[in-house]
Amino acid sequence: MPKSSALLAVCFVAGLLGALASCLFLWGCNELGITRFIGVNLVQSIDIKKLYPQIFIGGLWGLGYFFTVGIPRHRRYWVRKGIWFSAIMSLTAIFYLYPYVYYQGVAGINLGILTPLLIILANMVWGVFTGFFARLLWGR
Repeated sequence: MPKSSALLAVCFVAGLLGALASCLFLWGCNELGITRFIGVNLVQSIDIKKLYPQIFIGGLWGLGYFFTVGIPRHRRYWVRKGIWFSAIMSLTAIFYLYPYVYYQGVAGINLGILTPLLIILANMVWGVFTGFFARLLWGR
C-alpha cells in the first residue's frame, strides 16, 4: 500500500477515535449536569444506534484532516492541526447543520445560549484526539 493511502486510512481511523472521544465528552457533560448547569439542551446518549453515525461522520472528517498532514513536509504539529481543522467542523455545525438541518436557529441557539461554546469544545476534543491518534498510529 502506498504511504499516502496508508496515511489516509490512519486519518480515517483517527477521526473515528476522535469522534468517539467527542461523543464521550458530550455524554460526560450530560451525566455530570454541566449542560443543564449552563442551560444547554443538547443531549448525547451512548446508544450504539445513535453513536455509530456520529462516529462514522467523524471518520469522514478525518479524511479531510488528511489534507493537512498528507504532504511529508507538513507532518508536524499534528494535534495543533487537528484543533485548527476542528474550527471548520464547528463553523459547519454552527452555520449549516443547526439552522438548516436540525432547525434549531443559527448556532443552535434554540437549544440554549451557550450551545455554540459546547459545539466548539466538543469539536476541539475531536481535533485533539484525532491529531493525537493520527500521530500515534502513523508512528514516524
